[in-house]
Amino acid sequence: MFRAPHPVRARPSGTIRTCVLLALLAVTGIAILELVREQTGTSGFFVGLGLALLPVAPLMAAFRWLGRAAPAPWSQLLFCFGWGACTAALIAILANNFATEWIAAATADASAADHLGSVAIAPVVEESAKAAALMLVFLFRRRHFTGPADGFVVAGFTATGFAFTENILYLGNAFVEDLAEDSGALDSVTAATFFVRIVLSPFAHPLFTVLTGLGFGVAAVSARRSRRIFLPMLGLALAMGMHALWNGSSQFGEHGFYMVYACVMVPAFGLLVWLAVRIRRDRLRAVARELSLYAAAGWLGPAEVPALASIPARSLARALARRSGGRAAGRTVARYEADAAALALLRNRARRGGPLRERDFAGRERELLHRLWQGRATAGPALARAAVMEELVPPWFDPLAPAGVRADVPPPRRTAGDEQPGLRRSGPWSSATPAGPSSIRPCVLPGGDGVR
Repeated sequence: MFRAPHPVRARPSGTIRTCVLLALLAVTGIAILELVREQTGTSGFFVGLGLALLPVAPLMAAFRWLGRAAPAPWSQLLFCFGWGACTAALIAILANNFATEWIAAATADASAADHLGSVAIAPVVEESAKAAALMLVFLFRRRHFTGPADGFVVAGFTATGFAFTENILYLGNAFVEDLAEDSGALDSVTAATFFVRIVLSPFAHPLFTVLTGLGFGVAAVSARRSRRIFLPMLGLALAMGMHALWNGSSQFGEHGFYMVYACVMVPAFGLLVWLAVRIRRDRLRAVARELSLYAAAGWLGPAEVPALASIPARSLARALARRSGGRAAGRTVARYEADAAALALLRNRARRGGPLRERDFAGRERELLHRLWQGRATAGPALARAAVMEELVPPWFDPLAPAGVRADVPPPRRTAGDEQPGLRRSGPWSSATPAGPSSIRPCVLPGGDGVR
């Protein structure tokens, strides 16, 4: 006698998760919009909105520049921005107001409640709310969270969104106060708030949250489980501490704000800029190093590797493809470049973390290699030409010369009559078709350990 098996609940699909997150962003966006408009008034809201928009585009461009070596999907980045601007901002406003009112009722001292809420409550609530977006990407979009650079970018977009909403609130309230007091343009509260928040410190919130992002980024490439848990918590604690120091700077005397700004914020900002440039350079070097192995095995053309490791050459290749084949060709080259970078970073992570960190290495590698072959006919010549035009290869270099064979990377499957590697014929008169994933064997990393 057999018992009926218990029903197994299917895990929510990616589409369902996406719909839930979009609904959450829409609800919180409407709520925060009405809440800010209620506090600032309609005129203050639109003035604050216009002024708060000014630093958004430069900050987004800066973080996007950092992630250009292996660009994350725009949908993911816009989700992070929306989470910071809507969900995290709503959580912060409601939680901060509740905590301040509770402390004021318990101590009967409104000024002490405001100070304690600003220094002790706000940093914890706001950084935790922003860190939730990083954790969601880290857990559910691990393929796009490949190291510190991705932590940098995701944190930067989230914090930029949060600062955008907060600036609307501060600038809108300042404008309403100026209207009530009929202040002049130069000595107005709006001008002072704009100078402090938009001119002096537009990087403040991104600076705090990037510390959390670096914790998640290093955890993404760490082989030890203890580090994958401890490092994000350490980054979050540092973000909270930096945020608390910034909020409490006015309590250090008349010039406390400027002392903290000059002695802490500016050096920390300079250090993170230096770190961002170094991370970007190291990432491009990793792309060149790992792709050279695939080029030696015949998967890529020799001239493609230096082009794929150069951001200007990538841009030039897309432009050349669009000029000769239209927008569709440009998109094909862009996808090819993104897949090549993802393949290089996948192999780099597997090399550093081992089989336990990349259990699906073989399947993911096979998928990326197959997609590269599908786009190589369009992308390969454009990248090779870009490498020559950017002088990334010597003048005597022949981009069509065959490469050697690497023992640790399997070559594309070849059969008699193939016109180029990776193509096979089903019959003597049939046209060449790309080799499918079944013809691609998993790579073996140096040292003889295959990653399965």
